[in-house]
Amino acid sequence: MTETDSNKPIASRGPTEKRAAQPIPRHTASELMERGTLAHIDHDEQTYTLRITRAGKLILTK
Repeated sequence: MTETDSNKPIASRGPTEKRAAQPIPRHTASELMERGTLAHIDHDEQTYTLRITRAGKLILTK
């Protein structure tokens, strides 16, 4: 480990740095919502709702 690595917060070190070489998937909100303002996202047997507000902000709720 280099001296600069030891100065990083623990959360920013480790496996996440090894995966950094892979591109991060990017999606537009309109793709997820199929041109609407709501989308349901399933994760670990839970359903979340992604909503676009009138002000154009994104809100993710359980």
